[in-house]
Amino acid sequence: MATKKKIEKTDDKKEVKEAKTTIKAEKAPKVESSPASQDPQEFSVEERLKALYGLQKVMSKIDEIKILRGDLPLEVQDLKDEIIGLQTRLERYSSEIKELEKSIATSKNSIEELKLKVDRKKEQQQQVVNNREYEILSKEIENIELDIQIYEKNINDANNDINHRKVDYNELTAKIEERNEDLRLKEAELDQIVVETKKEEEELRILSKELESNIDVRLLSAFKRIRKNARNGLAVVPIERNACSGCFSKIPPQRQLDIRQRRKIIVCENCGRIIVDHEMDNEHEG
Repeated sequence: MATKKKIEKTDDKKEVKEAKTTIKAEKAPKVESSPASQDPQEFSVEERLKALYGLQKVMSKIDEIKILRGDLPLEVQDLKDEIIGLQTRLERYSSEIKELEKSIATSKNSIEELKLKVDRKKEQQQQVVNNREYEILSKEIENIELDIQIYEKNINDANNDINHRKVDYNELTAKIEERNEDLRLKEAELDQIVVETKKEEEELRILSKELESNIDVRLLSAFKRIRKNARNGLAVVPIERNACSGCFSKIPPQRQLDIRQRRKIIVCENCGRIIVDHEMDNEHEG
């Protein structure tokens, strides 16, 4: 009796250990209705594995389409952002040129007013009766002429600034045109790839939804989580050369037998991917 209890205790420990690395599912009875109308919980383990592996194949093809597009979507967006930045700088140059031109106009008006003032002071000089008044007017005329020189210098400086801004403006305009041409070419290249792959991608996404309907929510959530964390997007992988084809870790013979029997969903102890037998891979390819 003690020996029997010991054996039962050992079997219990073994079952607990296996539960940590496998996802168990009860095999459902056969139903005549189509898979689409069947509750995913009613599917057998083998049917779930086939649905999972089929979904993996479909998602891998969608990944290939994304790889085909490469960095083009990012490059297009970067170019758009760069053009927006360049156009903002161009608008600032344009605004600065207008402000400088306005300042020049104001300075010219001030110069005209000061010249009229000089003329009036000179007329007053002709009417003075003593040297003191003449010298006072001469000093005032001299100060006004200094103010005129300052305005003229400001006008020259402003004109120089305008010339520099116009050079920058023209260079920036040419750069924007160049970037717009780059953007046009990149968008055309991306559009061509999208057109060539759009139909295939839409069909694959429809197929992926159909396959997802054959997988229960918990298992599908685990599949998506594994796929998200996997560097190559592989959540379900076949055995290759007695190893997990996801991380290439060796799989013990007994575990390989369990996988081939398709009675429970088994995950790799090293990488956590769901493992299927190589025959399933051949069945899918066929």
